[in-house]
This record gives sequence, structure tokens and C-alpha cells, in this order.
Amino acid sequence: MDNKKIKKLTEVLQKLNQEGVTEALRKEALDIVSNISPVELSIAEQNLIEKGMKPQDLRHLCDIHMEVLKDELDKIKTKIEPGHVVYTLIAEHDKILEFLTQLEEVNSKIQKSQKYINSLGEIKELKTIIFNILDAENHHQREEKVLFTEMESRGITGPTRIMRMEHEDLKTKKNSLKVTAEEASELIFNEFKEKVDESAKYIIFNMRDHIFKENYILYPTAIESIQGKDIWNDMKRRCDEIGYCGFTPKA
Repeated sequence: MDNKKIKKLTEVLQKLNQEGVTEALRKEALDIVSNISPVELSIAEQNLIEKGMKPQDLRHLCDIHMEVLKDELDKIKTKIEPGHVVYTLIAEHDKILEFLTQLEEVNSKIQKSQKYINSLGEIKELKTIIFNILDAENHHQREEKVLFTEMESRGITGPTRIMRMEHEDLKTKKNSLKVTAEEASELIFNEFKEKVDESAKYIIFNMRDHIFKENYILYPTAIESIQGKDIWNDMKRRCDEIGYCGFTPKA
């Protein structure tokens, strides 16, 4: 790994956080990120955390990474086969992204409605979508207890720390939306709409962002840093013990 590149990227990310995104800084970061591996990128983020930066302050730097990495998912999937731990996680992400689109659509319908009685179908649909999104718990457990643990044992702790934190944040919001949907008949309809709108938009934006970071930064880092078919086979066994989601595609 090129320590000079890591040091340079660390400095640029620090400036981005302190000064905001200027065109010059954005171009400098893009030039570096275009020629850096996922592992090096993760180490740069880790360096910032070790220097005292809060993990949540790194979240908004991911736009730079995304711009460079957005066409890389197909390349990642060519390195692994259906049934592989990471292949399954990516396939589950595809389903979760579908649920988020459904949530976006049903929230839009609810916001346009004027009366509770006219929204019964949408509220029922909302409950189904929330159930599906909450059904992702085993997905997160496999990430945290198997994939993240293996990465952390290899010294890659910065990205996994951020992902764990985001799992908790999103779980709180998902449960809040569930409670709101269940209490719909007891709330003033405008209050219900406001609560749904706030929670739904938070979940949609932050979960899409979270999935992008895992697909394009964390998973490539895992594939690059965890070497050996036996290790991946053992990880698959541990994932099987945790279990899968109701929406997990069959290998």
C-alpha cells in the first residue's frame, strides 16, 4: 500500500471536512481516489478517526468516493459467485433498495391525501413495507458478526465502526416509523403525515447512502483484504447459522 497516497488523501479529507467542498478540493480528492484501492481508502478514513474526528463527520465525505466508484459493482460481482457471503449481501441490498422506492412512493401518496379514511390502503401498504425493511435485521447481523469481525481482525476498523453506528441510527428510525404506522388511527392526520414524512425521508436518504458505501467501499475492501477460500467458506457457515431474510434471493 502507498503510504504517501494515504497520507495525501487523509489531508484532503480533513480539509474537505473543515473548509467544505470547493471545486479545487473536490478535483484533488477525485484525482487521488481514482488511483487508490478500497483498502487504502479505508485506511485513510481510519486515520481521520484515530486523529479524533467523529465517525459521523466522515459520512458526508462519501460523495467524492461515490463519484469514482459508481460503475464498479459489476466488476466486484465478477470476482465472486452466487452463494458467496458478499454476493448474497449485495443481492439483499438490491431488494432493500426496491423497498425504499416503494416507501418513497407510498409516502408521496400519503402526503397528498387530506383524510385518514382516504389513506387506509396506503397505510396498510406502509406497514407491509416497514415489515420488509425491518426484516433486514439478519442481513445486518451477518455483516456485523461475520464480515465486519473478519475485517476488524485484519486491522480495518474505521469503516466498520461507521457502518455499525449507521445500523443503530437506522434501526431507531425504522422502529419509529413502525410505531407511527400502528398509531395512525389515534393521531391527528396532519401529525401522522408529518411523522411519516420525516421518518420515511430520513430512512430513504440515509439507507441509500449506507448501501452505496457498503457496496462500493466496504465490500471491495473485504474481498481484497480477506484472502483464502477456506476462510470465506467458514464465514458462509457462520452466516448460515445466523440465518437470512424473508426477501433473500435464492442462490
